[in-house]
Parts: sequence; structure tokens; C-alpha cells
Amino acid sequence: MPHCWERSGWGDNDFTFATVADSHSGTKAMKVTLTRRADGDRKALITESADCAPVVGAGKQYDLGLWYKTTTPDAAITLFRHDTTAGWQYWTDLKTLDMAADWTPATVRTPAVPAGTDRITWGISVYGTGSATTDDYTMEQVSEPVPPAQCTGTAKECADGRWTVLPTQNPVRSMHSVVLKNGKVLLIAGSGNSEENFEAGTFTSAVYDPANGTYKVIPTPKDMFCAGHVQLSDGRVLVMSGNKAFPVAGGHGYEGYKDSYVFDPDTETYSRTNDMNDGHWYPSATELGNGDIISFGGLREDSTGSVTAERWSAAEQRWLPLWQVNQTWSYWGLYPSMILMQDGRLFYSGSHVFGNGTPGTGSAIYDYDANTTTAVPGLRNKDERDQSASVLLPPAQDQKVLTLGGGNIDSNPDAGRLTDIIDLKAADPVYTAGPPIPQGTVDLGDGKVAQTGDQGKMYVSAVLLPDGKVLETGGGLHNRADPVFEASIFDPATSAFDPVAADPEARGYHSSAFLLPDGRVMATGDNPGNGTWNHNVSIYTPPYLLKGTRPTITSVIDSEWVYGDTQRITVDRPIAKAELIRPAAVTHSSDPNQRFVDLPLSVDGDNVDLNVTSNPDLAPPGWYMLFAVDANGVPSVARWVHLQGPSALAADTASAHVHSFADSLEGKVAEPGRKRSSQKVGTVVSGCDRHYGGVGVCVPTVFPDGVRRTTASRCAWLKKNDYGRLKVNGKDDPLGLDPSRDGLACGTRDLMKR
Repeated sequence: MPHCWERSGWGDNDFTFATVADSHSGTKAMKVTLTRRADGDRKALITESADCAPVVGAGKQYDLGLWYKTTTPDAAITLFRHDTTAGWQYWTDLKTLDMAADWTPATVRTPAVPAGTDRITWGISVYGTGSATTDDYTMEQVSEPVPPAQCTGTAKECADGRWTVLPTQNPVRSMHSVVLKNGKVLLIAGSGNSEENFEAGTFTSAVYDPANGTYKVIPTPKDMFCAGHVQLSDGRVLVMSGNKAFPVAGGHGYEGYKDSYVFDPDTETYSRTNDMNDGHWYPSATELGNGDIISFGGLREDSTGSVTAERWSAAEQRWLPLWQVNQTWSYWGLYPSMILMQDGRLFYSGSHVFGNGTPGTGSAIYDYDANTTTAVPGLRNKDERDQSASVLLPPAQDQKVLTLGGGNIDSNPDAGRLTDIIDLKAADPVYTAGPPIPQGTVDLGDGKVAQTGDQGKMYVSAVLLPDGKVLETGGGLHNRADPVFEASIFDPATSAFDPVAADPEARGYHSSAFLLPDGRVMATGDNPGNGTWNHNVSIYTPPYLLKGTRPTITSVIDSEWVYGDTQRITVDRPIAKAELIRPAAVTHSSDPNQRFVDLPLSVDGDNVDLNVTSNPDLAPPGWYMLFAVDANGVPSVARWVHLQGPSALAADTASAHVHSFADSLEGKVAEPGRKRSSQKVGTVVSGCDRHYGGVGVCVPTVFPDGVRRTTASRCAWLKKNDYGRLKVNGKDDPLGLDPSRDGLACGTRDLMKR
């Protein structure tokens, strides 16, 4: 090896490193060859030492260059960094090299160097059979001046952003929000958790157009209340299951049907697919790297928990029969957050809806091909992560997941402030404690007061922003009660929250927040326990939109993209980064498909070449919002691009560069269990006692701390939370709200009795 260069790599492959006379300049060049490969790669890298590795500055960017020849389509420029605390670690892949028989130059710009990084190394990775010969490496610091940001609002707005409540209300009781490939938003209500709508067969959706602020109500064929949904690779929306029946006091609980539909954004209509193998009220939905959809959990048609995994085939455009889908016969709960990892496995973060977490550590890695589940430790208070949020932090290449907030509707404690972060690049990933969610105010029924102690929130929304940060907003302190008014922005680079302006509207149960293509955030919904609905819609303008003129993507040469390709855009002024953000498909704090994929840059004036990952598991196929962001963190308005499926890999790219992350798991491994039909689930799974009021009303089975177990205290809490007149359903009165036995809870005579 040349001086200050070292051999590296991993996996099962045969390889050689050689110095050859066939050079671009001088008399020698460096050659890496793979003659056989089962997995892994081989790398030629600058030596990881203080004598050899170049010194870098935090926040700086560097242009890397080399000359190369390749006989393989599977070669990339790979970057490592030295963290002053954690030592040397993989950073990112920057560019897939096109095949070249003659000497060819390649350049690429690094992302901004993370805080705590003092040196980097980089070089060539070969991950397919063939060779890469390289010579004449260069590295130059980018010295483009950063214009000062010019505040276009008040000083407070420029620091914290601002919220605006739109003058036009959402016409439907939507609890599902899906950003479509044309920039419009599909808002799915179904019955909207309304008994009257359900009995009348009135099921609704609406399409909101942010460009003109209008809504179009869409006929909806079934009660898609609490269904699952995900964008397919062609931009249509797959909607699975929904509400077959509301619970009956003293009888069955919620029931999920097997029906499934596809919504077409072009025609704005639903069409029926084949049925799923089981009912799934509150299912997960995660797109895989080949465009298939995998789904777990939810309630069956008989109100029991579904242990049936479902798989939608992108090739066949249908749900596969049971015998074609790997089964663990495990009950994953309701809306389990299943995040696709860079090697195709699924990370169950521990975020879910209703009650306790899964047994054991509450978090796991599921390998579909091996059909094994491995426990992942470290998630704190795993039984109080009901309606927490989990998000794959920017960029997806870093493979870090943040889980924040949550509560438990069964025991109904104060919701928590905990956040936990896991680095899935580690050989044996473990959750570690993150910073607590900042506290705001909470309305306990008598007006807003400051949160105290460890009070946090459940029903959290977490939104990826184009500047590489995460907005967390909305939430409540207890089961469908006590809204919390607080929002903050989490910076993955510093692992810190910055409190910002709070949404003035309550956003608890059945609320959602999501990114619009213009860089603003939209928040909608709220369905407290008294059965009412908040139809007001809020729009958040983040501080980055108040820093002056935005960069503009003036052209996109091609909106149809393939993996491992280089795509050129033009911009009106220098940018620091570009990324793809997958549009939201969010409900109940859950959007496991949300991701931010970095696009390494090769810059030539206003022409910017974007280097697309070769790994479909890192960026599953579909329509994405393409943002260009300047050095002040100010994003362009997004352009829509279509990242096609793996069958459309670039002609000179044969395979994805998959790294050896999470390959030494030490947690307990569970093989598939015995085949069974379902998991028993209590009829009060939603934390609501159906002996009181209509089906849309949620009288909690357990009242918050501070409410005594007396008729007077419980009735006072219900009155303060605007429950109004409550009919007792049947003869049972488990909460003691009708001691007079007149069929009405909390009447005058009830409060006179001791």
C-alpha cells in the first residue's frame, strides 16, 4: 500500500490489494480487486492515524476528488470520521462510481462535518466482483461565503417560528394524513369515530390543496377509521383494514375488517384490492426496498389481537396468501412502529398505541428472511410508550432512531418526557438516554398552567424538516385529556432540543402534523374523551423560512430517478446540501416510513450533480420531495422526483452497498412460535369504559392521579372536561357514576349520595 493508506473491509469475499504501474500520473496507482463475493466489501482508505488522516473543522465541507478506472459497477467513495469521544467510525457513502475503462475523474462534496469530529479518512470501496484502480487523490476545503441571514419577521418569530390557524376548517373528522405525489394532502376520516356517521354509513375523506387552501370531500367506501396506510412506489396510497364495528358495553370490543383499498391521486378515487388474510384495526405498514408492504398487529374481526403478518406484493399488486408470508405468530400490538433498516431488516422501536409495550425489552430487530426476532435493550419505561413517536433521524444514512414521549392509557399516569436514541450502525445496538422533551403548559380544565416534575406528553407528532432537524409538536398529559402546548426542534448534530412556538390549538388523540412541500408544517385534528372534534387547521412556519430569500431549484433534468445514478439539477445560488424526504403517511403519532435521505453533491457553479444511493433499503422506491438547502439552513420549495423500484437500478450498478451494521446482536433471539389464531385482548383496549355515553365518548377506565375514587371527584373531573350528559349503557355501573340508578351518570341525585 502507498504511504498513509491501509487495507480495510469485511465479509465473505476473495480479494487482492496491489500497486500497479498503470497510473494516471507518475508511475504507480492503487488497485483493489474482488474475485469472489458472498457479502461485504474491501476498501482502500487513508490510514486512521493522527499522522495521516486529514484535519477537518466542524461545520466545514470538503471537495474530494480522485481519478479511477473500474471493471465493476459496484465501487463507491466511502468516508469515515474521527469522533473525539467515540473514536473512528463509519460516516457515509458519498458517490457510486460509474464504470470506466479509461482514466476518469470523480469529485464529490462532503456533508458539513459533524460537531466533535477532528479528522476524516476516505477512499474507495469495492463491493462487487471486479476491480477499481485509483490515483491522484485531492481534498480541498469549500470556502464559499455564507451570506448573513436577514430576519423577515419579528425577532421572536425568527427564533421560534410562528403558527397560523387557517380561516377554513377541515370539513371531515380526519385522523389519517397522507401527503400525495402532487403536493396535495389526503385526509381520511371514515366515520371519524362518530357513532352517528357509522350507523348512517357516512364515511368521508378529503383532499386538501395547500396551493389554494381548498378541500374536496371524497366518497369513501368503508369505515377507514383507524386503518393503516402507506404510499406505494407509484404514488398511489394503499389503505388497509379499518373499523368493522364499535365496541359494545359488556360485549365485544373494536373489530377490524379484512378489506383493503387503493387511493389514486390522479383520479382521487378509491378502488378495492383483494382482502388481507386477517382483520387489522390499527395495523402497521412499512414499505420494503423492493416496493412490497409488510404489516403487523391490530385487532381481528372478532376483537382479538392479530398475530398474522401480511405482505403486499408490488410485483403482483395484491396481498399474498398466508402460506407465502413468513409468520412468527407474534402479537406486535397496535400501530407498532416498524422502521426499515439499511439491510432490509425491521427495527421495532417500541412506539405503539394503547397499553403496555411488548414483553421483554419492548424493542427488537425482526429479520423477515430468517424469520427471527432479536431483543434490543435500553428503552426506558417501555410500558409507558403508548402513543410515543419514533423517527429515523436525518440523514437516513446515519441509521439513528429517536423515540420520544408516551404514556399508558391503562394506568393513565402523567405522560413522560423521556427520549431515547439508538444507533443502528453499532454492532450490538442499545438505546441510550436522550435529552428530555422541554416542558410547556397544560390545560387541566381550568386554563393553562406550567408543567411540573416529569410531566411530558403522549400523542406526540414528530416531523422531519428539510434543514435536517426534527419538529416535535402537540400532545396530551393523559388519556384523551389535558392538552399540552409545547413544541421544540431537535437537532441530531447536537442531540439537543430548542423550544419554539407552540401550536395554539389542542392536538391530542387523533391529531397529526406533517411536512408540506413548501417547507411549512401542517397540523390537524384532536378528539378528546368527550367525543368532540377540533376542525381547525394550524400551519407552522419554521424559523428557516424567516431568514431571507430562499434558494430555488431552477431545473431538474429528470424527475424519474434510478438507484446508483447521478442526477443533475441547477440552482440559483450556492447550496450546502440536498436531500430526499419521503412524504408523510401519519396517524396516531406513527409514520415509520418517514425518512430523510442525504444526496451527496458534486458542484460545478450552479450545476449540482446529486449522487443517488444504490441501496433501495435506504430509500424505498416511490415519490419524494427534493429539497436544496443553503448554508443558513434555508430550504428551497421542494420538487417532486420519482425514485423507481430496484428493477430500475442504473445500468452500470449491479448491487447495493450494504454495511455490516447491527451484525453482532446479543439480545435474546426468538424463533417463530407455534401457529395460533390470535392473541386475547381486553375489550377496553382503548382505555375507555363503554358503559357511559356514545361510542365516540371515552370515559377513562382509570382516572388520572389526583382524582379520588369517589362519585363526586370523578364527576367533577368529567364536568371540567366537558363530558356533558352521560347515559349509562345497560345495568352495570363499574365506575360508580350512577349510584341513584336512574340511567344517567353524574346527576344531581348521584352527587347527593355518599
